[in-house]
Amino acid sequence: MDGTIKFEYNGRTLIEKAIIKVPFTKERVFQNEGCFIYMKDASIKLHSPQDNLEVKKKEAVLLKCDTYFLEFLGEQNQGTVEVIAVHLYPELLKKLYINELPKIIEKTVSNPPTKLIEDETIISRFIDSLDFYFTNPSLVNEDLLELKIKELILLLIQTNNVTSVLELIHDLYSPRTVQLKNVIELHTFSNLTLEELAKLCHLSLSSFKREFQKVFDETPSKYFTTQRILKAKEMLSKTDLPINEIAYEIGYNDPLYFTRIFKKKEGVSPSQFRV
Repeated sequence: MDGTIKFEYNGRTLIEKAIIKVPFTKERVFQNEGCFIYMKDASIKLHSPQDNLEVKKKEAVLLKCDTYFLEFLGEQNQGTVEVIAVHLYPELLKKLYINELPKIIEKTVSNPPTKLIEDETIISRFIDSLDFYFTNPSLVNEDLLELKIKELILLLIQTNNVTSVLELIHDLYSPRTVQLKNVIELHTFSNLTLEELAKLCHLSLSSFKREFQKVFDETPSKYFTTQRILKAKEMLSKTDLPINEIAYEIGYNDPLYFTRIFKKKEGVSPSQFRV
């Protein structure tokens, strides 16, 4: 990241504005916290063990405790982009909602999906208010930061996201389980490396490969190639999408590499197969 401005609370970053150079993929791990992320002028693909989600410009997303990859790709995301993040720590939420939190914890939620918050005027106004403090950091103290967290929670409830807010807070106190098979089925056509997929499964690379072989009875490389070529053949037959767009849709950023793999597997190039 380049040009990040951070406001800290008890020695940890609570609110931050990051100027990020793109295109690239950024890993973020939220082990014991939730996070509200606002995409001010960028569109991303968000990958996690439970999600494969597109977040557009001026949209936000509520993230729970987990590992995430934010993929900044596409012509619209060239140069630098601005991202606002508000970290939601369990101990701070417990302090702010000391009376309400026990009832929230009682709510039973099993791995709820990540909540996308579409372009909302009041959320944009909240972001604008943060911009004022980013340009006047001397005004910020921990009391003010507590007020901004409560303001964000109240605004999310006003945007009909009350259920998601409750789910997020509950999730901060509940362990999440990850099934390798579910992660792979969700991300078969995502442009993630084996190392990144292993992290989504909370495994080392070597353990991931062993578990993968047990679950799918073949190596990751062979499995992904087979599945992606099958989907490519279907798209070549049923759509008029350009070869480079098909390559991207099935998880290859390099169309030339996709063409080589396809020809090696099928004996003809993608364009010849389409004819």
